[in-house]
Amino acid sequence: MYDIVIIGGGPAGLTAGIYARRANKRVLVLEAMVCGGQIVNTSKIENYPVAPGITGPEFGQILQKQAEDLGVEIEFERAKKITGRGGDFTVTTAEDEEYKAKAVILACGTEPRKLGLPNEDRFTGRGISYCATCDGNFYKDKVVAVNGGGNSALHEAIYLSGIAKKVYLIHRRNEFRGGAALVDKVKARDNIELVLNANISALEGDKKLTGIKIDQDGKEKDISVDGLFVSIGRAPNAKKLLSDLALTKDEFVAADETCETNIPGVFVAGDVRSKDVRQLVTATGDGAVAATVALQYLDKLN
Repeated sequence: MYDIVIIGGGPAGLTAGIYARRANKRVLVLEAMVCGGQIVNTSKIENYPVAPGITGPEFGQILQKQAEDLGVEIEFERAKKITGRGGDFTVTTAEDEEYKAKAVILACGTEPRKLGLPNEDRFTGRGISYCATCDGNFYKDKVVAVNGGGNSALHEAIYLSGIAKKVYLIHRRNEFRGGAALVDKVKARDNIELVLNANISALEGDKKLTGIKIDQDGKEKDISVDGLFVSIGRAPNAKKLLSDLALTKDEFVAADETCETNIPGVFVAGDVRSKDVRQLVTATGDGAVAATVALQYLDKLN
C-alpha cells in the first residue's frame, strides 16, 4: 500500500513526489515514457527561474534523479484505470500490474492533437512526427514542414532549422499565437519559410509521406516534403482513468488552485488541470500544491 500514487513523471508529478517524500510518505510515480514530460521536447528552457539555457532532457534527468535520491519509486508503466474510493484506490496499468494507494495525484499531462486527415496514422513514424527533438535528426539536410502557430510550433521550427535544409512553417492564421521573441527568431532564420492563412488538406505518399496539399486563401497548393511535424496543441488524457471524474467541456480535469478533484483522495496537477496558464513553472507549482493538499487528506484518514 502506497500513501500516494502519482500518474505521470513530468515536472508536476515529480515535484509532487518530492514534496510527499519529504513528508516521509511512501510514493510511487507511474510514467508511460520518459521522466520530464513534454518539457523533454524543448531544446532550450529560457523562462524557468535559476536555470536559463538548460535543455529539456537535462531538466527531466535532474528532476528524476532528485526525486529518486529522496526515495520516490518510479515505474515505467502506463496507467490504464483507477478504481476504489475513500482512501483505498487501485491503479491498474497497461501491463496489468496493480498498485494500491491511499491517495492519487493525476499529473498525466496531455497528448498531441492530430490533424484528423486520412493516412495520418499510416504515415506516423514514416514522415509524420509530433516531436522535433525526438525525430528531427532523421531529417538532416532534408525538407520538412511544421504545422502550428503557438510557442511549441515556433520552437519546433527553430530547432529543425538547425538540422533540415528547409522548413515550411504552416499556420492557419496570418499571425502567430506564440511569443514575440520566438516569432522574431523564426523570422531571422533564412531557411524557414512562413506559409500563413493555410490549412493542410491532404497527406500524400505511398509507403511514406512525400508531400502535403494545402489550402491557402482558397487556393490549393502541393508542397513536397520529407517530413511533417504536427504541433497544433495538446489534448488532456485523464478521462480514460476515472469515468466519474469531473471534466471541463474541453476534457481538462475540473479543479481550482487547491488541485482537489470531485473525488475525495484524487488530486490533479500540471497541464491536465483546468487553468489559464500551462507552463513549466505552473506545473511545478501545481505539484507542490497537490502534494500538500494530499498530505492533509492523508492526515484526516489516520
